[in-house]
Amino acid sequence: MLVSSKSFFPLMKITELADLESLSDDEIKLRWEAAYLRFETPEEETRKFSERLHKLGVADWSRNLEVVEIFCGRGNGLNALQKLGFTRLSGVDLSPELVAQYTGPAEMFIADCRKLPFADNSRDGVIVQGGLHHLLEIPEDLDRVLSEVCRILRPGGKFVMVEPWLTPFLSAAHSASKVKIFKAAYPKLDALAAMIHYEAPTYTRWLESKAEILQLLSDKFISLHLKQGSGKISFVGSPK
Repeated sequence: MLVSSKSFFPLMKITELADLESLSDDEIKLRWEAAYLRFETPEEETRKFSERLHKLGVADWSRNLEVVEIFCGRGNGLNALQKLGFTRLSGVDLSPELVAQYTGPAEMFIADCRKLPFADNSRDGVIVQGGLHHLLEIPEDLDRVLSEVCRILRPGGKFVMVEPWLTPFLSAAHSASKVKIFKAAYPKLDALAAMIHYEAPTYTRWLESKAEILQLLSDKFISLHLKQGSGKISFVGSPK
């Protein structure tokens, strides 16, 4: 599911989750975005992305490199890269509404990440943080995206990925998000429950496809870093 949003979307709290079949795609997107904004502010998201980039070694890259963020959404990952000093930045997302919210200097493209709008061997780094689990078909769509990443990266270029992953920590968070007393005490859990509900088809499919995802990463990249823990998979690799 691709999420669309407007900056004026209300921060509504949805205590009763609606049946997905009763909602239009636009209503599902609006409800997901409202939950996401309750879960994490843009400032919190930018700070989170910055911390990840440091941990994964991106902060050590040359600032002259050409870096693309795919599934960039409203651009908080690009904001984090800019704060690190990167200037040759591009962002790609399928949603015009999300792209319109970005106000930074990166060059933005409204495009399908299964067919990236860049020439072969034209970029030094490709980053995705929390976008691949919105793909409709796993492994088919993921194969197409990763093939495109390999196509546009220069020799020695790096692919950085951070996505949700079914670990004991995430399973515990899922369970806690179903308990009313916990959701009342911790608003982020209530927001998480709504997000999971409204992106359930793609989110569940992603979490159930660990073997296929790891196989694709192994087939296409030389692994430089792989960690599975705390509800996330983080990966850094170079095309084979």
